[in-house]
Amino acid sequence: MSATWYECKVKYRKLNDAGVQKVTTEPYLVDAISYTEAESRINEEMSAYISEEFKITNIKVANYAEIHPFENSDRWFKSKVSLIAYDEESGKERKSNLYLLVQANDIKEAFDNTNQMMRDTMGDYTIPAISESPIMDVFPYFSGEEGDQERIERFNAIKESAPIVVEEEVIATNAEINSSIPLEEDEETLMIATEEE
Repeated sequence: MSATWYECKVKYRKLNDAGVQKVTTEPYLVDAISYTEAESRINEEMSAYISEEFKITNIKVANYAEIHPFENSDRWFKSKVSLIAYDEESGKERKSNLYLLVQANDIKEAFDNTNQMMRDTMGDYTIPAISESPIMDVFPYFSGEEGDQERIERFNAIKESAPIVVEEEVIATNAEINSSIPLEEDEETLMIATEEE
C-alpha cells in the first residue's frame, strides 16, 4: 500500500533574521489516511516545535509519488520524472509524468539523488524539471524499525492472548499452550502428548 501525503499549511509567528517576530505560513507534509488524521498528526508534530499558538490554514493531498530523504541535506526539491513507454500498436512513444520529493543541498545534488532513486527502473525515463520546493519538513508514519517493531510487538501480544476455539469451545490461549510445552522436546514426544490429549 502506497503512502498518501497531505500538504498542510501552518500559520504562526516566527522570528526572522533581524530578530523581529513575523507571521508566516509554511507548508509541511504528513503521511496519513484521511484529512482528519492529517490534521491530527500535523497538530501533534507542530506542538513539539512551536511553543506559541499556530493555525492550520489548508490541507490538501500532495501529488508526490515518492518521498526520498537524504542525510546531510536540508532542502527539499520537486523532481518531475517522465517515464517513457512504447506503444507497440501505434509505434509511438508515450510519456507519463510522476513527481518525486527529494532532499538535497542544491539543484545538481537533487538531480543526482533523483537519478540514484530511479537507477533500478526497468524502462527509460527523463528528468525534464527540478525545482526547489517550499516544503519545510516531512513527517512519515514510521521513520525506521522502531515503529515497525512496536507494531510487531503489539500484534504478537494480541495473538498470544487470542483464544483457541475448537467447535465453539474455548480450550486455551496461545500463551498458555506455549508456556506448557517445554522448549527442548522433540517431535516424537510432542506427537505422543498430542495423541494422549
